[in-house]
Amino acid sequence: MIKQHPTACVSAKAQISDNVEIAPHAYIEDNVIIGEGSYIGPNACIYNGAHIGKNVRVFQSASISHQPQDLKYANEPSEVFIDDNTTIHEFVTVHRGTSATMKTVIGKNVLLMAYAHVAHDCRVGDNVILANAVQLGGHVHIDDYTIIGGVSAVHQFTIIGRQAMIGGGCRISQDVPPFILAAGEPLRYEGLNIIGLRRRGFTGTEVETIKKVYNILYSKSHNVSQAKAIIAAEYANDKHANIIMDFLAQSKRGIAGK
Repeated sequence: MIKQHPTACVSAKAQISDNVEIAPHAYIEDNVIIGEGSYIGPNACIYNGAHIGKNVRVFQSASISHQPQDLKYANEPSEVFIDDNTTIHEFVTVHRGTSATMKTVIGKNVLLMAYAHVAHDCRVGDNVILANAVQLGGHVHIDDYTIIGGVSAVHQFTIIGRQAMIGGGCRISQDVPPFILAAGEPLRYEGLNIIGLRRRGFTGTEVETIKKVYNILYSKSHNVSQAKAIIAAEYANDKHANIIMDFLAQSKRGIAGK
């Protein structure tokens, strides 16, 4: 059974699952799918192309799947995918994709705090937290379990590795490797996200190995290419070193703090 307030404006063509609650003055367009147990708050707007999973909470005045702020966008029928158990707080904006990828993707168990913005063609992994007023430019990729502090801005096409933690009020214009703490202006390497790694079950030995890898990468004695060669030679069989190496291979904007 759907619990819909009489003042909500919901298209008869929208696919609304059981046990969804739709609050007063919510607006839901035709080409929308909302999974079981989700909540759409008052004055929230869910536009065409939105695919919302189970037990997702969208709070007041959030805007999901509106057209992207990209002058190249020509009203192509692109989409937004929001996976299960994600929470989207008040005044968050999530824009659908452009012809580049045709979709914006947000994973499971994500927390988007008030006023955060996820631009077109972004990919946000599982268990990510974007604090208040974090702003993602287009095509940003954020891997699982990453946390970005409030009022930080991420430049378009930037990639941020898994289990990184970035301080508040930061300008993120280069790629941020996995497992690290980053902060400051300009953004710099501040060590490992040790608390986050321990919470995810990393052993002391694993943390120590990751630290040694980053001591090589951030050494002033060699550039990134030289560091990659040393890491490949010394840690070829270490899974976390290989995650870091894969990230470095994908990076196109340079490495923050290097």
